[in-house]
Amino acid sequence: MSMHQSPRRQWLLASASWLVLAAAPWPARAQGSYPSQSIRIVVPFGPGGIGDLTARAVGQKLAERLGQPVVIENRPGAGGVAAAESVARAAPDGHTLFLMSNGTAVSAGLFRKLPFDTVKDFVPISTLGYFDIAVVANSQAPFTTLGEVIAHARANPGKLNVGSINVGSTQNLTAELFKSSAGIDVQVVPFNGTPALVAALRGRQVDVAVEILGPVLPQIHAGELRPLAVTGEVRSIVQPRVPTAREAGVLGLVASSWNALAAPAGTPAAVVQRLQREIDAALQDPDVRQRLRTLSVDARSSTPQEAAALLAADIERWTRVIERSGIPKQ
Repeated sequence: MSMHQSPRRQWLLASASWLVLAAAPWPARAQGSYPSQSIRIVVPFGPGGIGDLTARAVGQKLAERLGQPVVIENRPGAGGVAAAESVARAAPDGHTLFLMSNGTAVSAGLFRKLPFDTVKDFVPISTLGYFDIAVVANSQAPFTTLGEVIAHARANPGKLNVGSINVGSTQNLTAELFKSSAGIDVQVVPFNGTPALVAALRGRQVDVAVEILGPVLPQIHAGELRPLAVTGEVRSIVQPRVPTAREAGVLGLVASSWNALAAPAGTPAAVVQRLQREIDAALQDPDVRQRLRTLSVDARSSTPQEAAALLAADIERWTRVIERSGIPKQ
């Protein structure tokens, strides 16, 4: 080839080189960069619930940031065990994720045997958000504070009924934690779902109820129910005037629901770190934060280490509550 080329030939060669660079994959992609295909988030709840809607809000933003579709797969039932197992057995490449929750921690203490190890078979990536659990009463009930409920229970041992949803749910175990933390003799009465619980509370079949705040907000706003306390570390972002149980004097009553994303154990550290960065960025997005706020979810990311510590602490806490409450293992 001649050392001297015409200006036109030099331009054509330069243009061709640029086109090859533009069309070729980036060096990282050529080495099998992440993500290389669509990402599946397995959700252990049905469509339309807080967990599902949280996963969809974050998943949509992740898809934009990662440049790959994010597909939500709902697999409700069986305490989330089947959903978790499907992820634990998936390829550890970051393309299959699990919407972990405090329910995952509850299942670890509630089931005699699981087909996976909740701690060893997953790598928590980041929390997504926290949502409050509240103690609520009928607005016509004589209780206006949590302290008044406790005083009434102590004056009438065994007569106060505290409603919750299904035995073994986080709400049910929080009701049991309320009972033991306050040192009161009350009956914890489980109902099959929030609508039945709300109906019982409005019909005065139970005196107070322990439920996730979001689903009962419409009745609170309508003046039918009265929130007495929330059980988180801090006050609710949507009901800031309602005290925490700690502020009301029940120091041991600290519990909140949370969601996080996790990957199968063995997922490369670089993939976990990339996902954590993108989740954090997604949760900083004003639109995502507002969508979650409408669900009463406080959007909060974490490091993988913080998410793992939260899971371990909740497993220990709820296992103790289950044992103390005498709830039979499933």
